[in-house]
Amino acid sequence: MQFSSDILIIGAGITGCSVARELSRFQADILVIDRGSDIAEGATKANSGIVHAGFDAVPGSRKAYYNVAGARLFPALCEELGVPYRQAGALVIALEEADLSTLKELLERGRENGVEGLRILSREEALALEPQLNPEIHGALLAPTSGLVSPYELAFAMADDAALNGVRFRFDEQVTGAEAAEGGFRVVTEGNEYRCRVLINCAGASSAELHNQLTGDSLRMIHRRGQYYLLDRTASGIFSRTVFQCPSRMGKGVLVSPTVHGNLLLGPTAEDIDDPLDTATTQAGLDQILEKARKTWPALSTRANITNFSGVRAHLEADDFLIGPVAGCPGAFEAAGIESPGLSSAPAVGKDLAALVAEYLHLAPREKRTPYPRPPRPFHEMTEEERAEACRKDPAYGTVICRCEVVTEAEIRAAIRRPVGARSIDGVKRRTRAGMGRCQGGFCMPRVAAILAEELGCGLNEIRKDGPGSLLLSGPIGECEERNPKA
Repeated sequence: MQFSSDILIIGAGITGCSVARELSRFQADILVIDRGSDIAEGATKANSGIVHAGFDAVPGSRKAYYNVAGARLFPALCEELGVPYRQAGALVIALEEADLSTLKELLERGRENGVEGLRILSREEALALEPQLNPEIHGALLAPTSGLVSPYELAFAMADDAALNGVRFRFDEQVTGAEAAEGGFRVVTEGNEYRCRVLINCAGASSAELHNQLTGDSLRMIHRRGQYYLLDRTASGIFSRTVFQCPSRMGKGVLVSPTVHGNLLLGPTAEDIDDPLDTATTQAGLDQILEKARKTWPALSTRANITNFSGVRAHLEADDFLIGPVAGCPGAFEAAGIESPGLSSAPAVGKDLAALVAEYLHLAPREKRTPYPRPPRPFHEMTEEERAEACRKDPAYGTVICRCEVVTEAEIRAAIRRPVGARSIDGVKRRTRAGMGRCQGGFCMPRVAAILAEELGCGLNEIRKDGPGSLLLSGPIGECEERNPKA
């Protein structure tokens, strides 16, 4: 089947959704496609959730500019979209005396990048802020403007806002080819063909591959996997700030960080791998996290661990973002090599790319834009009075589906009915946190599946945990016995 649009965005991660949202302010037919089965299926769902202050990036680089510019947009953006955000601050600790010189370099680099409030703390000052730190540290760099956000929740809100204003989304569309064609571009997926006037490459780990199909100025991508531990909320409050160790050429190193929802995160590793879709966790990688994290937090225990996960970062050999028009290919634009601080940079990248595309196509602003409806407070955050009122308006609030995270039937149904709504168990989980708690869906998954089937008008045997090949059920018990008779 063939589809056409003025603008085709490849990639529905945080960057692609930010671009789509900004372009929805203009009069244009916009389509977003992604190889995943939902928004934020790539690195956006598997990163540290940190809005970096901007002291690490090399001054004058695109990473430095977009990190600082994007981070400044987060408080107002998250307030507008009703996405949880907290400016918790961060520390970079000196584990060795020699690290103190690195802290001074980061301080000067951050000041040159325009980061506010940076200062170096003594050992005693750092321990006063974070008593669980290794008492043998030699000092720390304090970055008070560092923040915490839920990256996939922000991407969902951006996508919904864009969809309310005319942007279309299609999933399970693996791109197999892209080329310039008459009037614009031709993009082929495993099942369809797309035509567009402007093509925007926000393809994450595949962005270099797509770039190389459009121009002779080739890129080389290094796929860098990062594994994590996620501790449940019994560990909440042990650290109030993100704590980094001194960075290396492979990245910002293993961190210990609270999340915006009160969990504690350990990781990531930095492993160069061949397969950009290899998000497995390994014993060696997880052991490495614990070994390094204990240098920050000697009392670390894995008793509170509830899950492990990994994501693949899109590291360009040139070690910087590539943002703007594709060289030698008029009408093609890109945000390639978006690794850390890609989340922090996304709002600013979206604004700049949208402005470039609008100028190229001479787009007029929309006369009227549908405002984004701020979502209600999560049930678990409501007061008793607010809960009673919510139940009065919608009795489905009175049925708690996920006990760990206190998520109600009303919230799950609302997640499925969103403009770009959940279509899988994991889609519901990331929109509502049903299944994010201590039991990891052991209690609530069957009921979530039943609600999905009701809302989507399909059978339970069609409900997937996530993408293709993840069906929860294979069929009725009787049919299974017929296919697999007892010996």
